[in-house]
Amino acid sequence: MGNSSDNTPAYTVPGLKTAEAAHVAKALQQRLHALNDLHLTLKHVHWNVVGPHFIAVHEMLDPQVAAVRAMVDEIAERIATLGCSPVGTPGRLVAERSWNDYELGRADTMAHLGALDIVYDGVCADHRAAVNGVTEADPASQDMLIGQLRQLEQFQWFVRAHLEQSGGSLSTAGADSLADAAKQAQNSARS
Repeated sequence: MGNSSDNTPAYTVPGLKTAEAAHVAKALQQRLHALNDLHLTLKHVHWNVVGPHFIAVHEMLDPQVAAVRAMVDEIAERIATLGCSPVGTPGRLVAERSWNDYELGRADTMAHLGALDIVYDGVCADHRAAVNGVTEADPASQDMLIGQLRQLEQFQWFVRAHLEQSGGSLSTAGADSLADAAKQAQNSARS
């Protein structure tokens, strides 16, 4: 069966105690779940986006999917390097996630972009918290997370560029759910 990422490993990288490695691996496991979910969500949007800006959004998402998949692999390999076992099964992801499933199916580009902005808010905020949570314990994992965060924030900027209004505010400002953000973005595009 092997070590789970929430157990203390039998060994770890030089200079890190096994208890510290277990703590870092637990934080990384949550990022692994979040990024696996993000990868699937981005692909879902890629398949279900429709409307006047279809091709722009459809083609914008594929490089994001590829980059997020690479992040997943990087995190999983870091967990293994720490002496723990990364878990990438759908059942564990669903059981251990703290966020709701993506709600939109076939929908207008602006609706999906509004909802994706909320998704990126959560992913980026949690990634930033993980960066801060592994600061002293493992600078190598922290460095990996910082690089990923920079890329995730850029992807959110790509999404937000479609949602930004001429005055600089986001059409999704104040939205606290995927459905609200989708509706606000769609209504703003119509006006």
